[in-house]
Amino acid sequence: MESLFKHILVPLDFTRKNRAALHYAQSIAEQNQADVTLLHVVERIEYAEDKELNAFYEKLKILAQENLKNCAAGFKKANVPVATSVVMGKTAREIINYAMNQPIDLIVLSSHKVDLTEAPKGWATLSYQVSILCQCPVMLVK
Repeated sequence: MESLFKHILVPLDFTRKNRAALHYAQSIAEQNQADVTLLHVVERIEYAEDKELNAFYEKLKILAQENLKNCAAGFKKANVPVATSVVMGKTAREIINYAMNQPIDLIVLSSHKVDLTEAPKGWATLSYQVSILCQCPVMLVK
């Protein structure tokens, strides 16, 4: 039987809720013999151009690369091909652009439970934006 997913994207913000997304992504990757890319977006402050900010962003990128390396260790241990990427920009836009410009078959993304009494507040979340705008399947892990 042919694998349903060949390349899985896992956007990470390095919070505790990412653990479940990493777990599901690894399991799906193992079952489908898929490659995984772990992605972190360093959020840029729009309209702020400053050499001091550039040094700050570089420090954030280095820290993100170290965190991604730590997250990738579990995939490597399970013999799942894993790559990491750090990009700069607005988070939702960069995740969507990455997925559109790479051969991504599935995005596994951390989310949160929406309070049903205030459901419209959940529509502005990153996970909602990515799930609606991406052209590939998106699995929201709560």
